[in-house]
Amino acid sequence: MGQYMIDDTDFRILQLLIDNSTLSHKEIGEQVHMTGQAVGARIRRMQETQVIEGYSIRWNPEKLGLSIHAFVTVFLSSNTAHQAFQDFAKETSEVRELHRISGEGCYWMRVLLTNQEQLNSFLDDLLKFGNYKLVLSTGQIK
Repeated sequence: MGQYMIDDTDFRILQLLIDNSTLSHKEIGEQVHMTGQAVGARIRRMQETQVIEGYSIRWNPEKLGLSIHAFVTVFLSSNTAHQAFQDFAKETSEVRELHRISGEGCYWMRVLLTNQEQLNSFLDDLLKFGNYKLVLSTGQIK
């Protein structure tokens, strides 16, 4: 789908949702001087045109025991490994993000794991596709 143009009001609605996706249409309407029903129609249009692709929440993985936060650059061993690797990453719950990249490496992924043993097992599985470079997070700033 091509680029969709939004007006200033749509942009303000979008910004309010980005800041707090739990706001009601009525609450947003009060801030943009519209009825909740009109805001809902604009939000639906932005969803239909994929300006809004979905909603998410912020959560604390450490509270659930996911204390290892790793960033992995993957270097595939062959050009034919891409689809199998992408399937592996999509099916593996520890992989929270996967990006195809330019520059150093083929893919970048963010993974969340419970312990060192799980990390080692995950890295062993990655070796089926190629090599990797691992960086561990020591604390999130933003």
